[in-house]
Amino acid sequence: MGDMTLQPPIAPRHPVVREFHGRTFIDDYEWMRDKDSPATIAHLEAENAYTKQQTADIEDLTEEIYTEIKSRIKETDMSVPQRSGDWWYYGRTEEGKDYGYSCRIPVDAAHDPWTPPVIPEEGRPEGEQIILDLNALAEGHEFFSLGASSVTTSGRFLAYSVDTTGDERFTLHIKDLETGELLSDVLENVYYGATWAGEDHLFYQRVDEAWRPDTVWRHRIGTDPAEDVCVFREDDEQFFTGVGSTRSEKYLIIEAASKITSETRVLLMDNPEGEFEVLWPREKNVEYSVDHAVLPGLEGGEDRWIVTHNATGPNFAIGECPVADLRPLRKLEELIPHDPETRIEGVDTFQGHIVASYRRGAIGRLAVMELSASGCYDTFKELDFDEELYTAGSLGNPEWDAPVIRISYGSFTTPARLYDYRIASGEFTLLKEQEVLGGYHREDYTAHRLWATAEDGEQIPVSVVHRADLDLSRPNPTVLYAYGSYESSIDPGFSIARLSVMDRGMIFAVAHVRGGGEMGRAWYDNGKLEKKKNTFTDFIAVADELISRGLTTPDRLVAEGGSAGGMLMGAIANMAPDRFAGIQAIVPFVDPLTSMLKPELPLTVTEWDEWGDPFHDPDVYDYMASYAPYENVAAKDYPDILAITSINDTRVLYVEPAKWIAKLRETATGGQFLLKTEMSAGHGGVSGRYARWRQTAFEYAWTLWTAGAVTVPPRQSERAVR
Repeated sequence: MGDMTLQPPIAPRHPVVREFHGRTFIDDYEWMRDKDSPATIAHLEAENAYTKQQTADIEDLTEEIYTEIKSRIKETDMSVPQRSGDWWYYGRTEEGKDYGYSCRIPVDAAHDPWTPPVIPEEGRPEGEQIILDLNALAEGHEFFSLGASSVTTSGRFLAYSVDTTGDERFTLHIKDLETGELLSDVLENVYYGATWAGEDHLFYQRVDEAWRPDTVWRHRIGTDPAEDVCVFREDDEQFFTGVGSTRSEKYLIIEAASKITSETRVLLMDNPEGEFEVLWPREKNVEYSVDHAVLPGLEGGEDRWIVTHNATGPNFAIGECPVADLRPLRKLEELIPHDPETRIEGVDTFQGHIVASYRRGAIGRLAVMELSASGCYDTFKELDFDEELYTAGSLGNPEWDAPVIRISYGSFTTPARLYDYRIASGEFTLLKEQEVLGGYHREDYTAHRLWATAEDGEQIPVSVVHRADLDLSRPNPTVLYAYGSYESSIDPGFSIARLSVMDRGMIFAVAHVRGGGEMGRAWYDNGKLEKKKNTFTDFIAVADELISRGLTTPDRLVAEGGSAGGMLMGAIANMAPDRFAGIQAIVPFVDPLTSMLKPELPLTVTEWDEWGDPFHDPDVYDYMASYAPYENVAAKDYPDILAITSINDTRVLYVEPAKWIAKLRETATGGQFLLKTEMSAGHGGVSGRYARWRQTAFEYAWTLWTAGAVTVPPRQSERAVR
């Protein structure tokens, strides 16, 4: 790589002794937790400089991929309008602008009120109103994020909130859309979201010192925010709060939920200063959510609660009961019973129909039930799609009386599509397909599923995507991605940026490991708490399967994961370093034991249901200590590792990857270890679409380089350059 003007930064060791349950651990790098310390900042900046130097040979490749991404994306574009009240709302982007515009036009009474208008690409449609110019809001800030954008039903007031540091604490403003003026009401340090009750009241949330949304507040428009009323406070540190409203706009809803238990409170929206009432009191390990439906047949219809719950089985069921006649969750009338092969995820209710979403065979599915005029429930009918691997979801649809469902659809090879589905006729209307500039042919790429056998015999689904003309008779460079926590599923989706990787002969594979939700609640349960190691061994089994099939080789295989998936990356680096040429860890959770022993940190107590509580339980301490990436770094050869983090991340603190890289560099006998810290960003990374595209290009360039898919100078171990 030429003359090395910078040596790998060696962090000074300042031992801190941690003692719990009679166990002792000496942490040499805990001093980096002080974000305000000049020594910490100096070390992070030294790491950034070293990473820049060590990746200088892929700068041209990064720029090339960035140019490809940019050339394929339609920079001046708009979303399909969706109706809310008497307006069609949509977003618009313009070439050269980092952020978009939120716009609306009035519903034209002379046209079908449920067919969205076609917005011209050039110029502005008659009557267009720009309700938010995000570029103007972001001006002068290195970071910008929108936290809420909520308009009253009448369309008069807009509540929006902004974060300009990345710490996910927002400032909320209220704009009069009739005059364009901002009201004097300014709410500081609020959480995501905002819920209107009429035009006089706004409900929002705040977080506690551990960044947990623990309170729900009511603001009356035109009053001093200091007079706002806390309408709910959740004292249990394992519970988050959320506030919203039913699509019918009849009820306000507050939900308090931990990872395993939930409780819902409701209030009639026309009485916003009333008291919220609990529907079903919380019961440990019972989760439920509610939506409001009106069953036709009686005068004005009958109000019902449609309830998604796991009281009768881990994969959830959908039940119902009259609003006026609450029944025990286990005694609800069943609309969809529990099924061990089908994980029910929720419902969307409308005036004339109900949409159910669920997962079967590692694929998310949709079904629709009409509410007949007779006052009886019909049956759910599943919607069919023609690809083996796809993602379909109910999207948008804010209007209660809409006769259509807005459906998003996509796959690894099909660009994102948006449909309207007419309930009465069963007709799909394609509204928009993501445009790929420069020409894209779906048949040039292929996606399929294979299965890998885990250590305990479980079959792990694997999604594999590559160019259709790729020669599979020989090993190919491959990137293997996974997440594997919180029951989150990695569903098939199209990526313009991924084309640059596959066009250079690389296979993209997703390991749907346990801890995720692809195969139902049991899939999640068998990858958390005392079974967390299944997530790691599943990933290694998938890597072995790809290698045994001859699709790739260890020197051409790169692993990738982020956040909780970054813990997976750290674990497999320790457990199976010989399987991978490189590992890319984005905002990685690699020091979980230290974090879970600090109840004062953001998210810690709420996370005990996911990882276990080592603070109080020595057995949990020992189990976590046996896999925690940072604590298990050993004197052996490692793959090359790139860790990317953000200094203002409140979810996975920058200190975790910083300590990890420092310990790898001190301890490992081989491997190159790089840390890149964004100095003005949060958990989601840099803001602004051009900066995000460039960051993606850098990450993919490193992956291609590490897997040997491109011809740039060979990698060197840090041991060789010291």
